[in-house]
Amino acid sequence: MAQVVIPYTPRPQFEPYHDRTERFAKIVAHRRFGKTVGCINDMIRAALTIDCSGRAGRPPRFAYIAPTYTQAKDVAWSYLKYFSSPIPGIDTSESELRVEYPNGARIRLYGADNYDRLRGLYHDGVTIDEPAQMDPRAWPEVIRPTLSDYAGWGTFIGTPAGRDWFYKIDRNEDGSPADGWFRLTLKASETGIIKPGELESLRAGLTGDQYEREFECSFDAAIVGAYYAEMMAQAKRGGRIGRIAADPLLPLRAFHDIGGSGGLADAYTIWIVQWVDQEIRVLDYYESVGQVLAYHVNWMRDRGYEKAINYLPHDGVQADKIQGKKYEDHWREAGFQVEPSVKNQGKGAAMIRVEALRRLGNRIWWNEATTEPGRNALIHYHEKRDEERNVGLGPVHDWSSHASDALGMMACCYEEPGRAANFNRVLNYPRMGVA
Repeated sequence: MAQVVIPYTPRPQFEPYHDRTERFAKIVAHRRFGKTVGCINDMIRAALTIDCSGRAGRPPRFAYIAPTYTQAKDVAWSYLKYFSSPIPGIDTSESELRVEYPNGARIRLYGADNYDRLRGLYHDGVTIDEPAQMDPRAWPEVIRPTLSDYAGWGTFIGTPAGRDWFYKIDRNEDGSPADGWFRLTLKASETGIIKPGELESLRAGLTGDQYEREFECSFDAAIVGAYYAEMMAQAKRGGRIGRIAADPLLPLRAFHDIGGSGGLADAYTIWIVQWVDQEIRVLDYYESVGQVLAYHVNWMRDRGYEKAINYLPHDGVQADKIQGKKYEDHWREAGFQVEPSVKNQGKGAAMIRVEALRRLGNRIWWNEATTEPGRNALIHYHEKRDEERNVGLGPVHDWSSHASDALGMMACCYEEPGRAANFNRVLNYPRMGVA
């Protein structure tokens, strides 16, 4: 067997990870530690040393998954090529972002912005980079099942963003640490990777919460600019998250977000809401990525929402990329009542949705069992900031945007009972019927 030397020397703090025996690993590391480099090299070693016998024509497969495909290419692709380059006989594909090794094993890069692309695949190991920036359902619904064929391993690496699913991934329901996990926390104050003077300079340019989160690995530091975190905390403290039922005498309303251009890589979200006197009852939530319209229609029918009044955003009048037909027409032809698409384009529309939903927050009651993914998205939804000028630049567009946009549209369409001549009429955003 030929000896291959890869130009990688692990940092001492990272050696325990390379020596681990646990199937799953969680690494919480400060910025600029080099966790991606370490995990890419760990994956290369796994690909080269795995036992390929008895695979029945199914060669080993490994995946590195970033929040978006572009991030995967920008962050990890050059590392994968560089550290694989000394290995003779490799096959590299720039178009597929993959490297195949002489034993048939393959490492490929993916983006969680289209995680449904991973359905049907199998993996011997996966590295999930910055899971806090991903849809929480990507792991349990799609990525985790790909490891079942060969009892594959999984590694999560990232910095905290509140007590989200990355925080909970290695914990039991009661919050206690789960068995079978390797854990490593790498704080900037302890690793010595960044010199003290540079750390002080970084600290001076960040808020306390930002520094604690990015460099001291704190899950308790607040996400700066989270629009709805306090609104959701108040709902929990006020007992407005629980078992909520619909009033059979009042109409149900479905608020949609088509997601960007409406292509198969976009998320499609639906909130099922009912306006009951002064209450807004949020009864159900749906989101899927990479599915055709018939899939969404079937969900509505399976849930018994055929008579719901459907509200589509401005792009409801646009044609989908599959059949070239308007989304409004698709839903009407499927037998659903559809209001004219809501006019929510233009400068400031996103912040109008945010303010409308915030003003209605104390009226909203949430059905706990069916809305958790949507509520998680609302808690995560936050603004992008220009730190030098200390100004907000509007919402960050990520996995949480679609759920937030759809419910924000609901808030803009809402009108108090008894105040409007036509209760079912959709309002344009500048005319929010909020007290």
